Amino acid sequence: MSRGWRTLPLLIVKSLYEKFESLILELYSNPLSRMGLIIITGFILIAVAAPLLAPPNYPDPYKIPKVYSSEPLPPSSKHPFGTSGPPGYYDIYYGVIWGTRISLRISLIVVGVAVAIGVVVGSISAYFGGIIDNILMRITEVFLSLPGLILAMAIASMMERSLQNMILALIAVWWPAYARIVRAEVLRVKNEPYVEAAKILGLNTYRIIARHILPNSIYTVLVIASMDLGLVVLVASGLGFLGLGAQPGTAEWGIMISEGRNWLLQGAWWPVFFPGIAIFLWVLGWSLLGDGLRDVLDPRTRKRGVLV
Repeated sequence: MSRGWRTLPLLIVKSLYEKFESLILELYSNPLSRMGLIIITGFILIAVAAPLLAPPNYPDPYKIPKVYSSEPLPPSSKHPFGTSGPPGYYDIYYGVIWGTRISLRISLIVVGVAVAIGVVVGSISAYFGGIIDNILMRITEVFLSLPGLILAMAIASMMERSLQNMILALIAVWWPAYARIVRAEVLRVKNEPYVEAAKILGLNTYRIIARHILPNSIYTVLVIASMDLGLVVLVASGLGFLGLGAQPGTAEWGIMISEGRNWLLQGAWWPVFFPGIAIFLWVLGWSLLGDGLRDVLDPRTRKRGVLV
């Protein structure tokens, strides 16, 4: 018996590794999800290797070093993506590289916290029902009644302009959708025979939710979350473009586009093109990966091996 308990952690780790390995292999077997996986892996490698690709600008590596010039400098060996002109004077290459780290940070924090809040609110609401369900869902509907981008703009405008406040504004508008999705999935699962059997055996309520209900109702959330990892950067870039994100000069793609747009009509395309293509590839990669994940986790969406 004691030996079994000693080997249990190894069995759990082995099981998780096998599931993860199987998931990656299935994703890689589909051409579209393979492309998304390659794009996202490339961004992650860029984020990890940012200090090597673009030596950090101390004391704050997320502040783009200035390159003073009366007008934007085109791409060259010294500045591979060119520079922006007044008022920014920024090195575009540095901003795109370190902006990858900021985008990864925004995605993981916003989606991670929003999913956590949504799972807690949705599961409690659906499992207990009654007045608890009414209270939690009315609060959720208050947030859902307003357009997400407008609400995020309103919240961000009431706080000091910073990356942290922008993240808080995005979390505030992102969690309600997950709460509704989790609630619907838990309502579907909670009357299944294995859940009823767990109740008859006298298992703790929270143990039933954590061990039997959530693991069987989380797949839809995982698929949507994988797509939202791309969408949240698009929305964050929109806030940055409107002046509601991080401080000017920060390596954030939306701010870079905002500060380079004035030169677009004068033929300087590079201050807008490179951060714009980074946003496009980021959203595309997560969208393709999310479609592939949906196909793997829900066999009902398969159609002769092609995503539908």
